[in-house]
Amino acid sequence: MNTGYANPYTVADAAPSERAAFIRSTYMHLGIAILAFIGVTAFLLGQSWTPALVSKMSGMGWLVVLGAFMAVSWIADRFARSETSKGVQYLGLFIFVIAEAFIFLPLLFIAANFAADGQVILKAGITTGFIFGGLTFAAFATRKDFSFLRSFLMVGGFVALGIIVVSIIFGFNLGTIFAGAMAIFASVSILYNTSNIIHHYRPDQSVSAALGLFASVALLFFYILRIFLAFGRD
Repeated sequence: MNTGYANPYTVADAAPSERAAFIRSTYMHLGIAILAFIGVTAFLLGQSWTPALVSKMSGMGWLVVLGAFMAVSWIADRFARSETSKGVQYLGLFIFVIAEAFIFLPLLFIAANFAADGQVILKAGITTGFIFGGLTFAAFATRKDFSFLRSFLMVGGFVALGIIVVSIIFGFNLGTIFAGAMAIFASVSILYNTSNIIHHYRPDQSVSAALGLFASVALLFFYILRIFLAFGRD
């Protein structure tokens, strides 16, 4: 018999008011993370030392950046999942936003300074927003549990990482097809994370849920922007 307090006690078992509060809190934190990301990236792009930093974040330097990003992301996720301190949870989300800002810096620098279309960042952001909105609506409208996608995302993530590392080592461009595949991968990740928000997180994990969703949205934006830049060159 389901008592409504399974172990762990998930938001799917919570009262409707508690479930609604969790969802509001999650998307509020997501909005804060996105605004913070915009602010941090705008600050970084405006610094005089940014061009020199970007020049070092290429070739094997990019491999170091990716390794550091993965390590920092793991730490941030652990912090965001803290069961003892809300402050530690917020610190994890803040650390992850900073890490994403630095991983985006070379791409945003190119888009802001060398793209033929001066509005390419805005257009990529709007496109990302529409895709995210559609996927969110689909997840909430169907209320389908997409947790079965976890295995696909794990395997796909390792494959993608392997391809990226090989491309860095041997110096070849992954191209638009890879960017399109990664945009699809990010969209699947958004569905998976949104499903977890509906079904699997605990009511006290809104910061962690927001971090997971922000990571997926950022990944989608990254590859949508790369596609737009590629079309602009063509």
